[in-house]
Amino acid sequence: MTSTTSPNIGAERWQVLRLLVSRKTVLISLILLAVLVAAALLAPWISPHDPFKLSIMDRLKAPSTAHWFGTDEFGRDLFSRVIHGGRLSLMVGFAVVVLSGALGIALGLIAGFFRSADRLVSRLIDAMMAFPDILLAISLVAALGPSLINVVIALGIVYTPRLARIVRASTLVIRELPFVEAARALGVPTWRIVTVHVLRNLASPILVQGTFIFAYAILAEAGLSFLGVGVSPDIPTWGTMISAGQQYMGSADWIMVFPGIAIVLSVLSLQLVGDGLRDVLDPRLRKEL
Repeated sequence: MTSTTSPNIGAERWQVLRLLVSRKTVLISLILLAVLVAAALLAPWISPHDPFKLSIMDRLKAPSTAHWFGTDEFGRDLFSRVIHGGRLSLMVGFAVVVLSGALGIALGLIAGFFRSADRLVSRLIDAMMAFPDILLAISLVAALGPSLINVVIALGIVYTPRLARIVRASTLVIRELPFVEAARALGVPTWRIVTVHVLRNLASPILVQGTFIFAYAILAEAGLSFLGVGVSPDIPTWGTMISAGQQYMGSADWIMVFPGIAIVLSVLSLQLVGDGLRDVLDPRLRKEL
């Protein structure tokens, strides 16, 4: 049985990958994301200057060969700070995806598979969705305190309902399919049905939504930092750099421009990759490609 199914699975994965990279916008987005992630991971080795070194003599210098992105109000090299800030901004986005994914999948599976819990969990999800994302995030960070970990927790809670609703809706359909009914008739434990038969078939919508949440989290962290309720200004993230540079917008706009470009490129790339994954992984949309 394994010898007949594994080649089919492998061929299916290669077909999905081929369709994904055949779209130029998705391919460019994947390359751009790879460059951003590689720059963030290799920041200690590729940054030309110490991102924390102060140099008052080099204060507010425009972009040049010595400082590619210019310097900030303390004379720190902005290029080095952007690629180091990318590490934390991308880490926040990834951590939010993991946290919201764990909570959203758990709530969605409980609400979708167990009828007795559906009403309670659905009302909780609806109540959380009733608040605007940024307002709920500000309230949670204000209650927990401004720190990197608390920002991750707050954003993870904020984006949990997005994934929980998708998982719940898909679970409501999957639990009525014949193979789930057959597993119940054979006496398969409920936990195994949920984790093996149901959760495995939710991989596609979870993956697609995860890319969107990644992008939303990067934007939300930047928004919280800009409003002064995010991470500490001493921690270099794209959001804190934009927040620090707003007072120099007229005289040294590069302090805000380059972190802003990094945010735009990363978020746009993630959104395009998410759109591509949705089109490729959905059998109905795949026929149109």
